[in-house]
Amino acid sequence: MKTLSALTEVLTSTWKIDPSHTVAEFKVRHMMISNVKGQFAKVTGRLVLDESELMNSHVEATIDAASIETRDPQRDTHLMSSDFLDVETFPTLSFKSTSISLVRARVLVVEGELTIRDVTRKVLFDVEGPSLPGKDPWGNTRVAVSATAKISRKDFGLTWNSALEGGGVLVGDDVTITLDVQFVKA
Repeated sequence: MKTLSALTEVLTSTWKIDPSHTVAEFKVRHMMISNVKGQFAKVTGRLVLDESELMNSHVEATIDAASIETRDPQRDTHLMSSDFLDVETFPTLSFKSTSISLVRARVLVVEGELTIRDVTRKVLFDVEGPSLPGKDPWGNTRVAVSATAKISRKDFGLTWNSALEGGGVLVGDDVTITLDVQFVKA
């Protein structure tokens, strides 16, 4: 007879984020006229997948704040400064899920705690996935998700801005986060 812990081990699996096949992007309004996009190159984390009850799964991720890339080295340096991410004091951003709700097949809402600059706020991600598991050419099993959320950067202490001569501000408040994440079964 199997014990309850043995059954739990059979029904859950652990998956690690594959950083080379994961993109953590953001976009924010620039000068009130267009969006500027950026991404973080270094993302780590894991998914504990409850294969019998998806809503009992949980995910956590950590981003190296200094891995920010916006295709403009001067802007990247400014974003890493104390005006924004202050990477010397706060080297990581993190997310830990607190609940998962199924909207319809393979469409979820993942609620969790996002921490930026040591400020933690509740965030809701709209998630497509996880995909059906697939084998890669090396025998690893993979799943993927795509997720989006919108946050107010001011809620995380990211308040720096500059007024524009014609009105408005240089940097918008709303930040859209887009994640495309591949997980490899551990």
